[in-house]
Amino acid sequence: MSFSAETKNELARVLSENHCCSVTELAALVRLAGSIQIVGYKKLNLKITTELNSVARKIFKLLKNNFGINTTISVNKNQVLKRNNSYVLMVTSEMGAENLLKELGILAPGDGFYTVNKVPKDLIKHDECARAFIRGAFLGSGSISDPGKTYHMEFVTNNEDFAISLKDFINSLGFNCKIVARKNNYVVYIKESEQISDLLSIIGAHNALLSLQNTKIVKAMRNNVNRIVNCETANLSKTVNAAVRQVENIRLIQETIGISSLPENLQEIASLRLEYEDL
Repeated sequence: MSFSAETKNELARVLSENHCCSVTELAALVRLAGSIQIVGYKKLNLKITTELNSVARKIFKLLKNNFGINTTISVNKNQVLKRNNSYVLMVTSEMGAENLLKELGILAPGDGFYTVNKVPKDLIKHDECARAFIRGAFLGSGSISDPGKTYHMEFVTNNEDFAISLKDFINSLGFNCKIVARKNNYVVYIKESEQISDLLSIIGAHNALLSLQNTKIVKAMRNNVNRIVNCETANLSKTVNAAVRQVENIRLIQETIGISSLPENLQEIASLRLEYEDL
């Protein structure tokens, strides 16, 4: 299992005690993992898709406990390239998909279906709600690279306005996210290891945080050892090269004018160098 999947499994077990935080987390999950299907006049269905069973179960609980919506989880087996199965939850119009999307701040209130492409700040009552929203966003479309290879954490969305809003929201908490376009999507990402650690702490991924910190320590120790070895190797090479040049110069003198023509102190050191070439 990848480091990203392990992190999501850990976050899927984090349940907020406050109703407002649960709603906020669900809002981010639905916004980034859901899609709207028009099924008739003023009727639509909400389809939520994830590759992790643990995340699907969390969405199921959030829908049931906070909105009284009992949906089902279906499994789509993916035989192409041996990719993981996907888990799908469907909230139909009869279940109240329209009202749900409006309460989550995804559809604008009133008649008609108009999406709101920004972070629903009206739902975010306090700091814990902010953490819950980022946690839901990561569960919905986030990923994190194995820290043993590189430091990279990202959130993927297909809407540029929402990407900008999400970036600004996370940055308002003291981070430095950036946005890059990738095919038809917009990626909000962080690359600094310290900021990734802080963000994992905020959303409650403490095991992932410890794993990242341990990896950083091992990498730092390995880099220090490599620097010391490289330094010692360089110094040794310089010493050996200097000794070889000295021996060559002394033998040249010996073959031409003779060592006896040198001052006494140089005669002594020249003789010692020839006698102990490896020192």
